[in-house]
Amino acid sequence: MYSANRLLNLFIKVFNILEKGSDFVNKKMKVAVMLDIEKMGFESRDIPQPKDNEALVKVEYVGVCGSDLHYYEFGRIGDYIVKPPYVLGHEAGGTVVAVGKDVKNLKVGDRVALEPGKTCGHCEFCKTGRYNLCPDVIFFATPPVNGVFQQYVAHEADLCFKLPDNMDTMEGALIEPLSVGFHAAKQGNAHLGQTATVFGAGCIGLMSMMALKAMGVSTVYVVDVMQNRLNKAKELGATEIINGKDEDAVQKIMELTHQKGIDLSIETAGTEITSRQAIKVAKKGSTIVFVGYSKSGEITLPMSMALDKELTFKTVFRYRHIYPVAIDAVSSGKVNLKGVVTNVYDFDDIQRAMDESVHNKDTVVKSVIKII
Repeated sequence: MYSANRLLNLFIKVFNILEKGSDFVNKKMKVAVMLDIEKMGFESRDIPQPKDNEALVKVEYVGVCGSDLHYYEFGRIGDYIVKPPYVLGHEAGGTVVAVGKDVKNLKVGDRVALEPGKTCGHCEFCKTGRYNLCPDVIFFATPPVNGVFQQYVAHEADLCFKLPDNMDTMEGALIEPLSVGFHAAKQGNAHLGQTATVFGAGCIGLMSMMALKAMGVSTVYVVDVMQNRLNKAKELGATEIINGKDEDAVQKIMELTHQKGIDLSIETAGTEITSRQAIKVAKKGSTIVFVGYSKSGEITLPMSMALDKELTFKTVFRYRHIYPVAIDAVSSGKVNLKGVVTNVYDFDDIQRAMDESVHNKDTVVKSVIKII
């Protein structure tokens, strides 16, 4: 039997939760929508109400991902086709403003990073811990599921990771791409004593480089053809930067390693040229992790060389069980997450944010939308 005091405290707790949630009933929020190819607009929509196991989060920052830009520029990625009006954005950080009655791990006022994929929990991949491969995942900004370029989102509480006091919600938003970088490094079994190369110095390449460094890899070379991105890589800790336009990347890497080659390469550019380079600079018995998607979906590789070297190929699809690791890496100072950001835009300027991110790749490395 419950004591009278315990029942009273339970009633007060439930009442406070319901009262907080009721603050948003029948209220409207501002939502940025993709209206057509390279055309953004705004709509007013109902603020979602959290289910029993969900938290209502006031979205404060959303990172602009390469997939957002691809949908914006082309209207589709493979079989995933945008049907306007459509909400982009899946890299979100914000503050909890209400919780469902079954939520125990969060409270109003907690700042959180949102892992964007809800999985089924019962398929063979979920049951074996590889939930990123769940065929029934519901993932923000993956058609037909809308994203989070909006002021509020109701999300499963177990996918809302509380941020420590020394992290803000912009960093919370950027935990998502950092998790891709950590997953790539973990797929390659990154460890102390290795020499690594990252091909591509876009956001994911930079995140991969910082993940490698955080996991103990002291020597990391970064290859790209855009000098501003290489400068950013150097600023964030790259041992050496190599501009593939100005010099032979393979020759330079072999010189740097005294002809020994590379222990671990992470390919994030998604081009045939960089994929072939990764094989050519690989040390015998080493590993290459492929992260970047090619535009055509197919590339030709020197497989005889790969066979002779007995290389291990690994690939990356999103991430799994990474958010706590990534948050700790930022909180402990091992990763300078904000250092990747080159552009921050107000919510009202989202059209300009998307346009500049698509068309000014020589200057824009990573954009973030400030929703608050």
